[in-house]
Amino acid sequence: MGKRKHNSAEVRKEALKSLYFAKLNNVPTSPRKMRLVADMIRGMEAYRALSVLKFSSKEASIRMEKLLRSAIANWEKKNDKTADNGMLYVSAVYVDSSSMLKRLRTAPQGRGYRIRKRSNHVTLYVDSINNENN
Repeated sequence: MGKRKHNSAEVRKEALKSLYFAKLNNVPTSPRKMRLVADMIRGMEAYRALSVLKFSSKEASIRMEKLLRSAIANWEKKNDKTADNGMLYVSAVYVDSSSMLKRLRTAPQGRGYRIRKRSNHVTLYVDSINNENN
């Protein structure tokens, strides 16, 4: 690895140390359905978002709830303190499309229709509320 590339990688690593996030890759839900759930909790206080996800009827909310719990745990691990109610908020949620499984469904008159089984990657960032005011 070249020196310039090495230096930029070190700068990126240092920047990630101040961010608190959790990632979930290859979720077998379409990105459109997952974005509906992500839009529900974006910018919300973390424990309020957990309760919203817990009582949501959407299937994608189960995975998002687990991811939010992981992001809160990552924040607690990096800061060596427990997150109290009203201390953290969901600063950003990104849902990106992933690879597609392409399948064929039989159709009339010897044809086949293509089915695209979509999946996605979700990245969820949390931050403390007092950092927002600084």
